[in-house]
Amino acid sequence: MRDYHVGMIVPSSNLTMETELPRMLASRESVRPEERFIFHSSRMRMRHVTPEELRSMNAQTVRAATELADAQPDIVASACLVAIMAQGPKHHCTAETEITSALRDAKSNAPVVSSAGALLTAARDLGARRVAIVTPYMKPLTQLVADYIEDSGIEVVDTLSLEVSDNLAVARLDPADLKEHWRKLTLRNADAIVLSACVQMPSLSSIEPVEMEAGIPVLSAATATAYTILDTLGLDTFVPHSGHLLSGKVAANRGGKPPEN
Repeated sequence: MRDYHVGMIVPSSNLTMETELPRMLASRESVRPEERFIFHSSRMRMRHVTPEELRSMNAQTVRAATELADAQPDIVASACLVAIMAQGPKHHCTAETEITSALRDAKSNAPVVSSAGALLTAARDLGARRVAIVTPYMKPLTQLVADYIEDSGIEVVDTLSLEVSDNLAVARLDPADLKEHWRKLTLRNADAIVLSACVQMPSLSSIEPVEMEAGIPVLSAATATAYTILDTLGLDTFVPHSGHLLSGKVAANRGGKPPEN
């Protein structure tokens, strides 16, 4: 058996990423019994999703990355999409470089991914030139996320903001409600739906049902992060019942490792 140690940098109030990502990769272990994923988290203080608290949280990145380096992870994921996207276009590149530098200073060679960068990568690998997004954020923050995605060359045809600023309240949202929320989107030839553009808003149980009904790929910040972690580790990107993105076929079509039988 091969153990993969996954380091996660998460907001202190995050309850969901440490649930959905392990759940996906544990589900994968049921069909890839030779693999085991072990998670290690470092937290950065943040309770409310406001620009001020997001900037304060980002200032803790080096400390969090240095703590994770001591566990010698195989990969590190920065798991707060809006904290990065709210800082302006392409900031995920800056954030990933900062984390990488902190890891190297602490003698860790782990590659780094971010939920923000992973969402863009996953959308591009899906061939999605137009997306519609659902967020839990207040409308101004949702607009920042939409602007960030559009700067990467992907058109955002519509957005839905649930307007929940308390980060713990976001974690308590019922993912089943997303099976109705997506209907409020005007899809206008959208190639994909981002059902949760936030790692804190639960959505995993609704990804596959909404995808089946909408007839186009459905992804989330969490499924995109899982996809990018697996691909970066050189593994096939298959997770059962997690949508087309994690069928193993998307990365294989792009030249990544094909899904195993």
